[in-house]
Amino acid sequence: MPERPERPYPGLPPLGGWFTDAEIDALLACVRDSMDWRTGFSGPEIAEFEARFAEYCGVEHAIAVNSCGTGLDVSMMCLDLEPGDEVISPAITFRATHHAIIGQGAKLVMCEVDPDTFNLDPADVEARMTDRTRAILAVHNNGLSAFMDDLAEIAEAHPHPRHGPPKVIGDAARGCGAGYKGTKVGKMGWMNIFSFQTSKNMTTLGEGGMITTDDAEVAERARQIRAFGTGQEQWGTNYRMTRPQAAVGIVQLSRLDEMNAVRRDRAHLLTELLAEIEELTLPAEPEGCYHVYYGYTIMVPEDWANERRQQLMDWLMAERGVGTVVMNNATWKQDKLIASLGYGPADAPKSELIGDRLFCLSLHPLMTDEDLQYIAQSVAEAVEVVAAS
Repeated sequence: MPERPERPYPGLPPLGGWFTDAEIDALLACVRDSMDWRTGFSGPEIAEFEARFAEYCGVEHAIAVNSCGTGLDVSMMCLDLEPGDEVISPAITFRATHHAIIGQGAKLVMCEVDPDTFNLDPADVEARMTDRTRAILAVHNNGLSAFMDDLAEIAEAHPHPRHGPPKVIGDAARGCGAGYKGTKVGKMGWMNIFSFQTSKNMTTLGEGGMITTDDAEVAERARQIRAFGTGQEQWGTNYRMTRPQAAVGIVQLSRLDEMNAVRRDRAHLLTELLAEIEELTLPAEPEGCYHVYYGYTIMVPEDWANERRQQLMDWLMAERGVGTVVMNNATWKQDKLIASLGYGPADAPKSELIGDRLFCLSLHPLMTDEDLQYIAQSVAEAVEVVAAS
């Protein structure tokens, strides 16, 4: 066994991609230009970043915002939700997905996830459709696209009596650069909302987000909401991205496919190294999908759920310096607000168990073969320890 590293492998690396001199040069050029009192921190970079991101995703419109969380809020605002309206969303996601629904006064309808993909189970979505369903807020979980065409077919088959087919919206916080049936994540669906937070596959100085859509009307409304209503007779506030963030984002976007290709290579090597450990279920990549492995998601056996999984994770960090993270369990287990509203295991019992079984290993594109060999050997040893306990 190689020696334990001096610094531990973090469960979720604080920087998801990596920076080069190109990002630094772009940032410095932006700041220097902004020092002119006639210019300040207004400039062309935000519009350029939006145009390039729209082209990358193959959509007509991209709207830069200051975070995926605010972008999700905007997506719900654009639905004009009324009391009693329902939005279906997977039980397993980061709590911000569900906060956006609750925050606009809609009823959150928890849905089961597929244990192979950790994304919405289309069959369960269809079973939960009612004449009050206004939207399906899917999640492209941990780098793998949701089955957006299946969800669109379900929506078309169950139109709302006043608003027509429910809107299919993608929470793409963890799906930047992922692919689905010949398209980039961001193309399919009414809207998709991305995150450029520090741990994501690309980042705009730690925070930032983007909304993509082919609907010109909703794009205009999103632009109004993010900038105090922009003179229209509607509510708005400040959800805008800054010029330096956009300058860095332009460079990060130009390198995104390169960074994702390296990340995929590292994930595939890790899968090879872990393949003989029978107790673990390793990540899947369904046909037609291009997984970008924001999280390398593993499941332990059912009888290891929760306590023995935690024992495995604790042993890896304490004995080998290998970090792990649960990303994510059901939101009622993450968030006191969601739990206080009465959500719990009865809403999605299969997802409750899946959430108690899954965890993500530390993974970063710049990890070496030796890093991954050490991690894999550590996991094999940890599984032996837990199995014998």
